[in-house]
Amino acid sequence: MTGTSFDVLVIGAGAAGMMAALEAGRRGRRVLVVDHADRPGEKIRISGGGRCNFTNLGCGPANFLGENSRFATSALRRFTQHDFVKRIDKAGIAWQEKTLGQLFCDGSAKQIVRMLTDDMAAAGVTLTMKTGVTRLARGADGFIVNLTDGSQVAAASLVVATGGKSIPKMGATGWAYEVARQFDIRVTETRPALVPLTFEAGLLETLKPLAGVAVEARISTASSRPKGGRPAFNEAMLFTHRGLSGPAILQISSYWREGEAIVACMAPGRDVFEELRAAKAANGRQAVHTALGHIVPRRLAESLCEREGASGNLADAPDKLLRRLDQAVNGWTVKPVGSEGYRTAEVTLGGVDTAALDQQTMQAKSVPDLFFVGEAVDVTGWLGGYNFQWAWSSGWAAGQVC
Repeated sequence: MTGTSFDVLVIGAGAAGMMAALEAGRRGRRVLVVDHADRPGEKIRISGGGRCNFTNLGCGPANFLGENSRFATSALRRFTQHDFVKRIDKAGIAWQEKTLGQLFCDGSAKQIVRMLTDDMAAAGVTLTMKTGVTRLARGADGFIVNLTDGSQVAAASLVVATGGKSIPKMGATGWAYEVARQFDIRVTETRPALVPLTFEAGLLETLKPLAGVAVEARISTASSRPKGGRPAFNEAMLFTHRGLSGPAILQISSYWREGEAIVACMAPGRDVFEELRAAKAANGRQAVHTALGHIVPRRLAESLCEREGASGNLADAPDKLLRRLDQAVNGWTVKPVGSEGYRTAEVTLGGVDTAALDQQTMQAKSVPDLFFVGEAVDVTGWLGGYNFQWAWSSGWAAGQVC
C-alpha cells in the first residue's frame, strides 16, 4: 500500500471503528481500516460469554460516566439501541432479552462481527489486519501514517478507534491517548472500570470460607458523590478468593475510589431483625445460623453468626444480638484496598476529554478531520450492553461526516 491515498483511515477494527468505517463507506468515501490484531471485533467475540450483550433496551445518557456525562446524549439519541436492533434483525441474527434490558445473541457473537465485516465489504471498505501504526503526522491535506508493513498511507480524515487499556492480553493499549496528546488534546485520568474489587490479606483470610458464595445484593458507596447521592446497584454479588465480584460489584467499581468503603445490603427489601424475631417466636429451639440461613445463603449465615458471636439457639438470642445481625446483613461496610486492574476490567474509565470533541460528530475541535470514538473517549457506560451501544452510536456519528 505504499503511497496509497484514502478519504478515511480508521485505526481499530472494533465495534466503534467498524461502525464508523461502514457508515463512511456508505457515503461513498474510500475507507481503510487497520488493526494490529489477528481478527476484527475480538472484544465483540468474547463478550457476554461468547454471545455478546450488544445493547440495552433502557440505554440513555443517565447510564454513563465521565467528566461530562451528558456528552453522549446527542450520539445516543441519533443512533439508538432500537436502530441497532433493526440492523441485527435485518441480518437475521436471533437475540433474546435477559435481565435489566440486556440483549444477547441466541447464538455466537461471531454473527455480529460477520454482519459488520459484511457491511464494510458491501460499502467498499478495505480491512487490513495484523497491521499497526509506527508514525502519524498531520499533512497539508490530512494525515500521513506509516504502517508496520512498511507502507505509508495518506488520508483526509483519521478516526481513532483503538479503545482503552482494559484486557491487555487482547492487545489493548493506551495508543489513542498518545495520539490525543500528540495533538495537544487533554486526556482525563484513566482507571480500570467494571472490575472486581480486592481486600487486604487479613480480611481475605476471614472471608476465605465464603469464596464462591453469591447473593442478590444492593451495593452502594459509603459516601455521597460531589453532585449528590450515593450510587447503588441491585444485582448479584460474589465472594471470591481475592475479594468481591459479580455484576453489582463491577457496577460500583466505576464509582469507587481508593480509601473509600462500600456498603453491601445482602437481603435488600427484607427486615432481618423482624424475621429473626418471628422465627424466634415460632421456634426458639432452632440455631440462630439456621434461621438466618433462610434469609441469606447458609455459608454466609454461619460466617456472620460466628463474627457476631451468635452461637446457640434463637431462644437465647437477645434483641440486641438480632439487631447486630440485621446490620451485618444489610449494612455491611467494608473497605476494598484495590481492584484486579486492567487485566480483568471490562472497560477503561476516562479517556480523551469530551470538552475537546464535538458531541455531534466526535471530531476534535482543534484538529479538523481527526475523530475519536468508542472507549477511547471519556464516556463509560454501566455493565449491561451500554458500552457497546456507545461504540455503535459514536462510530455512527463519526461515520456521517468523516
